[in-house]
Order: sequence, then C-alpha cells, then structure tokens
Amino acid sequence: MRKNKKIILVAILLAMLIILSRFLSIKTPIMKISFAFVPTMLCAIWLGPKWTILLNVLGDLIGATLFPTGPYFVGYTISTAVAAFIYGILLYKKKEDSYTTKQFIVRLIIATTLVAVIVNMGLNTLWTSITAGKAFWVLLSTRIVKQLVMIPIHVVVILFLEKVLRKPFDKYIREPVEE
Repeated sequence: MRKNKKIILVAILLAMLIILSRFLSIKTPIMKISFAFVPTMLCAIWLGPKWTILLNVLGDLIGATLFPTGPYFVGYTISTAVAAFIYGILLYKKKEDSYTTKQFIVRLIIATTLVAVIVNMGLNTLWTSITAGKAFWVLLSTRIVKQLVMIPIHVVVILFLEKVLRKPFDKYIREPVEE
C-alpha cells in the first residue's frame, strides 16, 4: 500500500477515533466507556504498530486540545501509545493471508487481554489515581469488573468488523489502483 493511502486511511480513522472517544462515550470521574477501540484496532490490523501509535497519540493530543474533559495529563498519552503498540504488534496483517482466522482470534484475545490488564487496569488506574487523588486499589476494583465485561465485547465487535471490512479493504485499499 502506498504511503498516501496510509495517510488518508489514518486521517479517516483519526476522525472516527476523536468522535467516538470525545462525543460518543460515557464518562464518569473514574471510568470511561466508549467504542474508540474500533479505529485503533482496525488501524493495527491494516497498518501495523507505527501507524497505530501515530493514530492514538494524535487522537489523544488533538482530542485533549480541541475537546478537553479536564486538564491534560501525559500519562494517558503514554497509555494510548502502549495500547497501540500491543495491538499493532499482535494484530497486524501484512498480507491478506498473514495468518488464519483461528490464529487471528487467538491474537485478538491475547491483545485485548494484554491491553485490558497492562493499560486499562494498570497504567490508566495509576494515572486516574494520581489525577483524581483516589486510592489506586479502590479504583482498580471497579476497573476489573469493567474490563472483564469489555474484553469479550471488544473481541466480538472487532471480529465482526474485520470480517465485514476485509473484502472492501483488500479490494480498494490494499490492492494497487489500476490505471
């Protein structure tokens, strides 16, 4: 895939990410529920870790600048970069047939679980503890329940979307344009 196609795709996914995370999410002082994982995971599958990190960091910085929900804290940007790296390393399909559907499902479950444990329960709980002045272990107890519920939701949503979008992506984006 040519670089200009990658840039355009990241721009579209970036717009989706900002809309899903800033406008179509449910926020509480200690937790946020959204479908912002969708553009991140699709970018990881289609473009790999470098582009996914770029997407997530830009999404966090632009979202925090244009649509702030509180003071900016760099910890959340670090978290989103770590999540993008994990997804990108485990989910990237360099070629159409990089791995089987069964292997993709296993990779998806592993990636989603790692992000849930390391980023959402670990780093984000730490950052929320620091910024909100609440006890880490108290925050963690509520986040564990949310992550246990969200892991299967993430897996099912991405499996469905990847399957639905696979053919259009391979036809219009991955393959070179015939002139």
